Amino acid sequence: MKRKALKAAFPHTIPIFAGFWFLGMAYGIYMNVSGFSFWYPLAMSIVIFGGSLEFVTVSMLLSPFAPVQTLLAALMIQARHIFYGIAMLEKYKGLGWKRFYLIFGMCDESFSINCSAEIPEGVDRGWFYFFVTLLNQLYWVTGSTMGGFLGSVLDFNTEGLEFVMTAMFVVIFLEQLLKEKNHSTAVIGLAASVVCLVIFGADSFLLPTMACTLLLLTAFRKPLEKAGFKGEEDAV
Repeated sequence: MKRKALKAAFPHTIPIFAGFWFLGMAYGIYMNVSGFSFWYPLAMSIVIFGGSLEFVTVSMLLSPFAPVQTLLAALMIQARHIFYGIAMLEKYKGLGWKRFYLIFGMCDESFSINCSAEIPEGVDRGWFYFFVTLLNQLYWVTGSTMGGFLGSVLDFNTEGLEFVMTAMFVVIFLEQLLKEKNHSTAVIGLAASVVCLVIFGADSFLLPTMACTLLLLTAFRKPLEKAGFKGEEDAV
């Protein structure tokens, strides 16, 4: 049963393998050039397992101790998982102990596969979900650990490598921008970022930007929903 589920799950994770290894290695090298040994990306990728949050954690570890700010930043960066969890309530129902790991190991990619994949007949859905999640985490753990190790033994120019985090967020933003027919939410996010950057400065604008964006989206939720629905009707 387990082997059959593993064979069914593995092909779905191959594209994730390529992306996670490249980005994970970049993260591991970034951790190394920031002054951390390969044990740090290994431990963080096992315990945290949140790519964007792990990149942000590097600067948090290098900053003065600020537990409240760290907690708020982690909650806001990973808040989208609340909606992922709600969407997977029915699928993960009745899976016993596997449910706890599936909740912990849920990431964007695992959610996408487990939410939309057609499980072959005769394959246990609980083990299928489990192996999709486990394989994706293993890709990230091995990639980031290898990057941390290579960064400590290879001598090469890593100048500008920290830009990988910025590039990752830019790509995510552009992907979401292209998917949306109405760009009002993107404009709100950009405007909030610029205003908070000017007011609070480059070192402290992240949390105010997230809070401001959340408040604006909540305040204008109904007009934005109507505008989005209208845009979809016009496109049809």
